[in-house]
Amino acid sequence: MKHGFFRPRLLAAAAIVAATVVAVTACSSNATTATPTASAKAGGTVTVAGPYSTDSLDPHGTASAAAGTALSSESIFARLVKPTTTGKIIGDLATKWTPNTDATQWKFTLRKDAEFSDGSKLTAADVVGSFNRAIRLAGPVAGNFAGDTISSDSTYEVTITAKLPTPALLGALTLLYITKGDASDASFQTAPLAEGPYEVQSFTPSQTLVLVPNPHYFGKKPVIKQLILRNIPDVTARLTALQTGEVQATWGIPDDQVSALQSNTDITTATVPSTVVTTMWFNSSRPALSTSAVRNAIWEAVDFKTIIKSLYPNTGSLANSTVATNILGYSAEAAKKFDPKAAKAALVKAGFDFSQPLQIQYSDGQYTQFIQAIASDLQKVGVTAVPTLKDSATFLKDLLALNWDINFQALGTPTFDAATNLGRLYTCAAKRTGYCNPALDTVLADAGSTSDVANRKADYAKANKIIWDDAVGMYPMNLKIAYAWSKKLKGFTPDPSFLPNLATVSY
Repeated sequence: MKHGFFRPRLLAAAAIVAATVVAVTACSSNATTATPTASAKAGGTVTVAGPYSTDSLDPHGTASAAAGTALSSESIFARLVKPTTTGKIIGDLATKWTPNTDATQWKFTLRKDAEFSDGSKLTAADVVGSFNRAIRLAGPVAGNFAGDTISSDSTYEVTITAKLPTPALLGALTLLYITKGDASDASFQTAPLAEGPYEVQSFTPSQTLVLVPNPHYFGKKPVIKQLILRNIPDVTARLTALQTGEVQATWGIPDDQVSALQSNTDITTATVPSTVVTTMWFNSSRPALSTSAVRNAIWEAVDFKTIIKSLYPNTGSLANSTVATNILGYSAEAAKKFDPKAAKAALVKAGFDFSQPLQIQYSDGQYTQFIQAIASDLQKVGVTAVPTLKDSATFLKDLLALNWDINFQALGTPTFDAATNLGRLYTCAAKRTGYCNPALDTVLADAGSTSDVANRKADYAKANKIIWDDAVGMYPMNLKIAYAWSKKLKGFTPDPSFLPNLATVSY
């Protein structure tokens, strides 16, 4: 497909791009982390336990999309740009950025006061090295920059060049953490050099990450002495640790636990709309799941409305789109009707082999009841679904290898832009779901190559409808994230992407 067709539309929208860049740059040139409240006390240790383990400190490899790695990266590294909790993009290492007229080339100017934890200066060479390393490792982050190249124009300037217009580049860059440009792969297993608010004191994968303030951080430095990220897989144990003061904050709390915490006068609770839609991809490369008729019938066989009302009355709602309502590119679709009788008839008509079980893989134990309820509904129409809980590393490996039948993820869009969800995961080239539709590729290319917001929304609405109608996956639930933290903990703010800013906390 030739993309020159989109150039006139981009030229017409160039003024929009320029206006957006000027507005964002003006308010972000000196962006730093927030200052702790006046009542904050210096020193002390803060321990948090999110719902995911930190298995790797490598922000560029295959684990880069894992929530645990993202949380550690948020504390250890910095990015060219980053999103606020409302999705606005502001500067982090970049003080300004300018696209050319068709958004195929973006020039970034770096702040000159950024240093690594060993005191060495962060320069354009580190940005170039990080970008190229992410591409080389071909992890989830790399898919956002397919075909893009980067060059250093001076010690503190870089230019990213794309083959096609990339109006969503800023959003994609919020996922690219900058590291030492010549860092060895092995260094990320222990204590990589940091330029973020914290540096690594010690790391035991899947157990504990101990961080201390980075004295060379360019922003407002943390006031605490030590930050500990703990892995406590069992929800009950995690909440007990919060109530006893063993940890000071946790999140991703199940509905049935929230009310008990609300009655505790020593704990603050809050729920925030997330960027997450629970997503259950079908592996369309499996013969049994290769047709939309079968995939839609399986979706039709599950009473998601009742399951959500029963298990997630406070933090869940029935989804009507592949992406959350706060994402650029959201559009509402007609709900799938729960009709087990029609579903069974459609499966029989399609020649579905009821003797073959379907594996539902997932990696977060808190969703076990949800997956089991889905399997129970499927069993009622004769479909045997086997919930399979996997550790994070195995889950990611099998996910990329398409070693599953149905894949469950609480899939967020941390860039607040559908380009890094629909545009990255659903193309034929992505090979993420076994689904390939050239018509969808065309629509996603349209959406990804115009800077006109109205046109982008219209294109993503078309893409969303194709994905929804073809049942590339099932999209059951929008999620709110329930947070709870000690009232003695200051400077803690819930985040819609499971990534609270821990640079501002004190205890």
